[in-house]
Amino acid sequence: MPKIRIYKIAEQFGIPTSELIDILKDLGAEVKNHMSSIDDDLVELIKEEIDYRRKRAEELQKKKERTITIDAPVTLRDAAKLFNQDLDDIIIRLADWNIIFDTRNPLPPLALEKLAREQGWEIEWKEDVKKKILEAISFEPQPRPPVVTILGHVDHGKTTLLDAIRKSRVAESELGGITQKIGAYQIEINGQKITFIDTPGHEAFTSMRARGAQVTDIAVLVVAADDGVMPQTEEAIQHARAADVPIIVAINKIDKPGANPDRVKQQLAERGLVPEEWGGETICVNISALQKKGIAELLEMILLQAELLELKARKEGHAVGTTIESRIDRGKGPVATVIVQEGTLRVGDYFVAGTTWGKVRSLFNDLGKPMKEAEPSTPVEVVGFTDLPPAGTKLMVTESEKIARIIAERRAEIAREKNLKTPERELISLEELFAREEGKTKEVNLLLKADFQGSLEAVEKAVSQLSTDEVKLNVIYKGVGNVTEADVMLASASSGVIIGFNVKLPNEVAKTAKREKVDVRTYRIIYDLIEDLQRAIQGMKEPVKVEEVIGRAEVRAVFKIPRTGTVAGCYIIDGKLERNALVRVIRNGETIQEGLKISSLKRFKDDVKEVTQGYECGVGLNQFEDFKEGDILEAYLIREEK
Repeated sequence: MPKIRIYKIAEQFGIPTSELIDILKDLGAEVKNHMSSIDDDLVELIKEEIDYRRKRAEELQKKKERTITIDAPVTLRDAAKLFNQDLDDIIIRLADWNIIFDTRNPLPPLALEKLAREQGWEIEWKEDVKKKILEAISFEPQPRPPVVTILGHVDHGKTTLLDAIRKSRVAESELGGITQKIGAYQIEINGQKITFIDTPGHEAFTSMRARGAQVTDIAVLVVAADDGVMPQTEEAIQHARAADVPIIVAINKIDKPGANPDRVKQQLAERGLVPEEWGGETICVNISALQKKGIAELLEMILLQAELLELKARKEGHAVGTTIESRIDRGKGPVATVIVQEGTLRVGDYFVAGTTWGKVRSLFNDLGKPMKEAEPSTPVEVVGFTDLPPAGTKLMVTESEKIARIIAERRAEIAREKNLKTPERELISLEELFAREEGKTKEVNLLLKADFQGSLEAVEKAVSQLSTDEVKLNVIYKGVGNVTEADVMLASASSGVIIGFNVKLPNEVAKTAKREKVDVRTYRIIYDLIEDLQRAIQGMKEPVKVEEVIGRAEVRAVFKIPRTGTVAGCYIIDGKLERNALVRVIRNGETIQEGLKISSLKRFKDDVKEVTQGYECGVGLNQFEDFKEGDILEAYLIREEK
């Protein structure tokens, strides 16, 4: 085999012979000096190694050129100078990451690294600077009380249970005995605190999850022993599971005739909540909220579950919390109930909450008594907002009024910009299936609602047979009854499509769906439902007829006019009436006729093309004269879409 001297190879590749000797030694070759010879079949291997080392050296050089060495703590102002950025921009960026900062303290190492990476820089830490910063800004987490949400079917005793726990009269004071708003209360048992959230069903619970602001640690599911698992019970289970929180079941009303706790446990087991005594993991406690039986055991189980979760939070530093309800108070202005999650909220603190900000003017506990401060897991009513924050909004205390205002104004600006653009979402409408990439599987989350359990099973069976290799249909929730706001919020949280069969979509729910950009489809014929889904799955771009409600008018007087017929004197309560629109007549919440054409539309004596909200008009309909005062005329247009 031909031999070649080392110095010749070094000359060929333009490197020192000493470097080449090192490479050969790394490759296991025996070399004495530059005059040594090696087999020429090693030359190609040497070339590959040299190329790799050169490339690696170039990369290290580039990285070195874009590396900032940090040898001392960096404050917010230092970072602005370091990255040549405006101080306000850095404040907003950190707020987007929910990082609590103070201009006097050093920035957390991870925050500084993220800021650097966005600018194309790398951070190199000198010695133990990073460790010193963490020691300076870190607080030792302390044990905190659990936050418990009470969920369950209407009238199964959620509020009565809370009433028994608080030994108050909450349930009796509520309209019709049904919870109309969210309440948050804290109790103390043997020196240990528990925070309870009572909700109207689970709407707020879902809304908060949809906005990424989960505050609940444990869900207590209330099920009446005489009623068993009901539709809203199933919904509550779905929402608790979606929030990934442990469920404790309180089997209520065990004192009533017909109470059958074992039947309830069987129903729960069928839905995946197997009781502990049956070998499962679900804690079930028999109680009577009215007679205050089993309450102590339930509280004991909650504290036991909390102990297993090892709940902790920092008490020092700026507070962070989540709003669970907000309202306008005549005397106090905008107020919100907030669950503090980190830090301690104090009177006088400046804060930002979503696109609003404020200063804590006063704090009140659940009994309406003033407080000076609130620690983690404490529910507190906060007075001092500049505007109402939506439920689920994260509240963050800031160092100053200026910082709070800057963040709120920037977020409001971003929100306005987003509203002007069409949001890009992966799993929203059936139409998006038409544009799917070839060979890539799409998943669509479906929420099914039907008028009866039998129809629901039929729809679910039909849908389950439609999945293909390209498109998978996931039924994430199914239920009986009309489409509700809770359904819309769950669809929004899970990027799902709502399919309704023989159910209604109330006007207010339709508005919520439009606001949350949730696709809701309702059908009366199962074949139409199946064909619609098949067309979407197959990617067929056939035009489909889509209904758009444009306005609603209330009939306030009926006139019989010679040679003209019956005319309805109407007031436009929403949107507008257009001459070319179709009309459906709704009486006592039921549609009595639809597809009617407008024969005349007048303002006073003048024929007009349209009448908008807040104005009165006269309306005549083709082939319909049986108007009644109080009827609702719903105007809609039918358009074809791909």
